[in-house]
Amino acid sequence: MTKEIENIQEKINWHWRNTMRTIRFIGFDARAAMPLPILLVYARTSTIMLSIIVLLLFRYFENKGLTFPAAMRSLRCWIVGVERPGWISVEKKKFQDYG
Repeated sequence: MTKEIENIQEKINWHWRNTMRTIRFIGFDARAAMPLPILLVYARTSTIMLSIIVLLLFRYFENKGLTFPAAMRSLRCWIVGVERPGWISVEKKKFQDYG
């Protein structure tokens, strides 16, 4: 009897389980699909190629285990590098990437 009650309660609250999942658009993270609205407005060969390259790039990152925000943090760290010139030497801390 208690097992049946638990099953009924789980069926009632099933939608809360999916609220923290990332939003997907045609199998991609929705944030990685941002070039697609640009493609709708400016449909040219260059825009199509840029959209495909961006989607495939972030698909590659997902296969490697990086989410979209983690890939963007990684890109930022690669561009900026380890040196952080905006900090004065007293407050400089060792650079750590938690992404």
